[in-house]
Amino acid sequence: MLDIRLLRERADYVRERLNARQPGLGDQVGAVLAVDAERRRFETELQKLNAERNRLSKAIGALRVRKEPSGELEAQVRALGEQIAALNAQVTATDERQRALLLTLPNLPHPAAPVGADASANPIARVWGEPARYAFTPSDHVEIASRLKLIDFERATKLSGTGFVFFYGLGARLQRALIQFLLDLHTGRHGYTEVSPPYLVRRDCMIGTGQLPKFEEDSYATEDSQLFLIPTAEVPVTNLHREEILPAGELPKSFVAHTPCFRREAGSAGKDTRGMIRVHQFDKVELVKITTPETSFDELEKMTADAERVLQLLGLHYRVIELCTGDIGFAASKTYDIEVWAPGQNRFLEVSSCSNCEDFQARRMNLKFKDAEGKNRFCHTLNGSGTALARLYVALLETHQQADGSVIIPEALRDYVRAKEIRA
Repeated sequence: MLDIRLLRERADYVRERLNARQPGLGDQVGAVLAVDAERRRFETELQKLNAERNRLSKAIGALRVRKEPSGELEAQVRALGEQIAALNAQVTATDERQRALLLTLPNLPHPAAPVGADASANPIARVWGEPARYAFTPSDHVEIASRLKLIDFERATKLSGTGFVFFYGLGARLQRALIQFLLDLHTGRHGYTEVSPPYLVRRDCMIGTGQLPKFEEDSYATEDSQLFLIPTAEVPVTNLHREEILPAGELPKSFVAHTPCFRREAGSAGKDTRGMIRVHQFDKVELVKITTPETSFDELEKMTADAERVLQLLGLHYRVIELCTGDIGFAASKTYDIEVWAPGQNRFLEVSSCSNCEDFQARRMNLKFKDAEGKNRFCHTLNGSGTALARLYVALLETHQQADGSVIIPEALRDYVRAKEIRA
């Protein structure tokens, strides 16, 4: 959530940064400021009424000491009390309107973010490795997984409809091996603390990280819409310390969590329907950091490097993209996408997105730290996929396929899979 003081004091700057995301988006600043001005008028009137009530109360006290009649003043105090109650109700209603408007505004892109309207304007920050070369036409993951009996796509559809996957036999072991490999890497070599959060969270938690209200149609909710299946572990893990004040000495906090993720993909109908590129349930190992404002951008670089290390150890060609203002996510200020090469698709697939949200999420969940001077300040929060399992699985099968139909297991995974290759 944006700081209302920033909108008051630098309205033109906020409009400019919002318009950099989407032309015309900055027009919403006026509506927020109009409600804010109304709220401040109510507060000024409340202060006057409370001061008058206090003055009359003191006068009543003096009259009572002198045993003089005070009924007329008492009637005025009662009338003032009714006015104050009505104004308090108006202030509360205006607060709710203001918060509702602020919750619809996205974060401001960092001033250094590349300016552009959509993904076509995203610059490539760096590339690692080279695309694998084959003396045959590479198969896609659906053909490979079906041939090696790793995934049963047809029965998954029979059980749950389209957009679901049923891992089978060695395919299930490979999925489990990837999860364990990622957790061991991030806890053992990168210094993250492993956590295992609930898969259902309250509405306030979804609001806290920015999934609600904007993306409610993309979420799975219970019938009363008070509990939501998590779309990513970012939601419960970032909210872990909501409404707390952390000692500065405990920061940064770095967490890693493996969870299933659930998404309706309501806006993606007809896209990537083959295989497991875009599914409604997928596993992900998520990285979350809670930092001070002074260190958050350094921590973003570290987090991105941690996610990249996964692909390097698995021998997967990838590139890192810096998102432009028109493509950056709702809650993020700066984002790097990591895209892995999938030979069977003949394209790059996003496998990780690492973002610094600055204090945007912390304001929504009231997450603060106490600095060296004893002042309570909002934390900065970061999140990144470390990585998403479905597309990592796709890239692994397609990259390491062999002419005889087998798949070579990368050395870093062999102890987990307990095999060097997968054959029919």
